[in-house]
Amino acid sequence: MKIGIITHHYIKNYGAFLQTYALQQYLTETYPEAEVVIVNYVNRKHKIINIGGCFRFFYKKESLKAYMEKIKIPATFSKAEKKYLNITKRVKNAEEINALGLDAIIIGSDEVWHYEDKAASPIKFACGLKADRILSYAPSCGGVNLEHPIPDYVKEGMKNFTSISARDDLSEKLTETILGYKPTRVLDPTLIYDFPVYEDAFVKRLQKEKYILMYFVEKMPEEGHERIRKYAKEHGLKIYGAGEYAKYYSDITINVSPFQWVEMFRNAEFVFTGTFHGAVFSLITQRNFAAFLTNPSRVKKVNSLLGQFDLTERIFKEEELGRIEQLLQSPIDYSTFNEKKAQVRQSSYDFLQEALFSEKE
Repeated sequence: MKIGIITHHYIKNYGAFLQTYALQQYLTETYPEAEVVIVNYVNRKHKIINIGGCFRFFYKKESLKAYMEKIKIPATFSKAEKKYLNITKRVKNAEEINALGLDAIIIGSDEVWHYEDKAASPIKFACGLKADRILSYAPSCGGVNLEHPIPDYVKEGMKNFTSISARDDLSEKLTETILGYKPTRVLDPTLIYDFPVYEDAFVKRLQKEKYILMYFVEKMPEEGHERIRKYAKEHGLKIYGAGEYAKYYSDITINVSPFQWVEMFRNAEFVFTGTFHGAVFSLITQRNFAAFLTNPSRVKKVNSLLGQFDLTERIFKEEELGRIEQLLQSPIDYSTFNEKKAQVRQSSYDFLQEALFSEKE
């Protein structure tokens, strides 16, 4: 069987790369008789906007040295993509995807169903695609508003799927709204694959240090940052950014590879994040963490994720900055999370097995 994955593999973003890699590796290692490829379908506007952000200089927030590291990020990701992802030749439309001769097409994960976003495409809803099996795996709708009219191509395209799963509440609700049934709830690909420990000189240095890790905690008031700085100073902790930069961080760690990024989480004393995959990798590496959310899409995704594992108390809001010290000193009991993850992991494995290899009626 030849299995093709359609996702946002081209985005120079840690979550986008690692979820692509995790699904590819899980399928390759679990079903060695299958050929697994990443379909090289690229939304040019989406890619250009994403890469363009790496070349913007925020002179009030960045040092020149940090900027010179930031502009290396696209090359760092391109190197990782070439080394670790089995990517097909470039395809521009459904006809060219069909010409790849895929027996099964998996659409997901990431925000592939965010039809209000710049990356929206009918192809991500299976429009025009032909294969024996077409399935969604853990797609996200981002922050779409289901009260707004849903595009016709979304409604028609979803009828082409032979199997549908959902990652979060919103994608689950979209499926119910259009198709009238509740899809299988599955985990993000990063949560069904066990990332091996990655070691190099950078990681070995991290292993010798104690630090708080920050990952895109956007729009948090200065009071919050000051509380974190004060706590770090009082407890002899450094502060690093996971592939990002702020002037008060202890060092510049902006241009790190995807697997170095994972190890930044694995070795942190505590993590503050404002993103879905920041929360995911805090869970994967079983770190004590807290989430400060301002982006509407991330609010929905992270609340859905942490609600699934009864960990919404790790979210704090602008009016709750006084909770920062309490969160820093409140360790997470991961026993319940591990039990629930094992259950949903098995459901995720069963879904893929059934959707890809069951006898068709």
